[in-house]
Amino acid sequence: MSDVTLRKLVKRYGEVEVIHGVDLDISEGEFVVFVGPSGCGKSTLLRMIAGLEETTEGRISIGEHDVTRADPADRGVAMVFQTYALYPHMTVEENMGFGLKMTGHKKDEIREKVREASRILKLDDYLKRKPKALSGGQRQRVAIGRAIVRGPEVFLFDEPLSNLDAELRVDMRVEIARLHKEIGATMIYVTHDQVEAMTLADKIVVLRGGNIEQVGAPMDLYRDPDNRFVAGFIGSPSMNFLSGSVAEGGVLAPGLGDAPVATQAALPAPGTEVILGVRPQHLALAEGDSHAVDLVEKLGGVSYAYLVAATGDRLVVELDEDDAAPQSGTRVGLRAEPGRAMVFDAQSEKRLR
Repeated sequence: MSDVTLRKLVKRYGEVEVIHGVDLDISEGEFVVFVGPSGCGKSTLLRMIAGLEETTEGRISIGEHDVTRADPADRGVAMVFQTYALYPHMTVEENMGFGLKMTGHKKDEIREKVREASRILKLDDYLKRKPKALSGGQRQRVAIGRAIVRGPEVFLFDEPLSNLDAELRVDMRVEIARLHKEIGATMIYVTHDQVEAMTLADKIVVLRGGNIEQVGAPMDLYRDPDNRFVAGFIGSPSMNFLSGSVAEGGVLAPGLGDAPVATQAALPAPGTEVILGVRPQHLALAEGDSHAVDLVEKLGGVSYAYLVAATGDRLVVELDEDDAAPQSGTRVGLRAEPGRAMVFDAQSEKRLR
């Protein structure tokens, strides 16, 4: 079994607590992504699972074993870092097999494991090359191969694609997704890029300030966020947020016309201040001059209009290729698609359902 269980996990540096009693269950074979802004604790949590950071309080279990105080080498995990950390004087084959060589495995066994990892990662043509003769994506595949040959119960990835250019990132996302499908191992992956999270994950763990904000399947978090933070973090471009007040039939929000925006939320009493959240694809341009057009980003099949309201709110509207894009510097009105807006409490920022 290679399920991972975290119970009331706490990490302190001196008197500063950075992980606050985290509870999490990761099932065998799941691809779980830790996502959140810089400083949220996602890499610290991963390093605690790996044994590279000492756990102050709580328990970490892998399968049936309590590994909270175990050495990293005894946890049955393999970690792939942001930096490739390959030995420059060794070939690809030697780099991939070096860990097994150091633990006393036989040459034939090392060769067999390296060849199998090479097949999975399509590195057969590069086994005799040294790292300097490889592209960034190829070097990262070698680093992943080095983890595969160890046969770990759990793979840990710490922002492994952040050093690659945009095109290589897309290619490597596909490679990692294919790798997970082929070997079926439990994988825990850290990224600040929510597009990576949405693409790769079976389950996303959204972190903020050392706490878990929400856990769920990618589209569940997108469609049904628990609070404003998750709603704004999951989805690209981000959800638009406007101050509003409850009225009969919905929420009145400045700049979205005179009629209340219909929602599916159970609303508090009329006059209550709330936050209205609307995704860019659920807004449309309308007659009026309530918003100044700051920039139009034309991406081919879709465009994004970046607007500034009279209230100072900045909004993004998604336009399809058949929509007439406004010119920068002009003014436009807006309307929201009925029933698609989300409502959040103005103080707690929790979702009203």
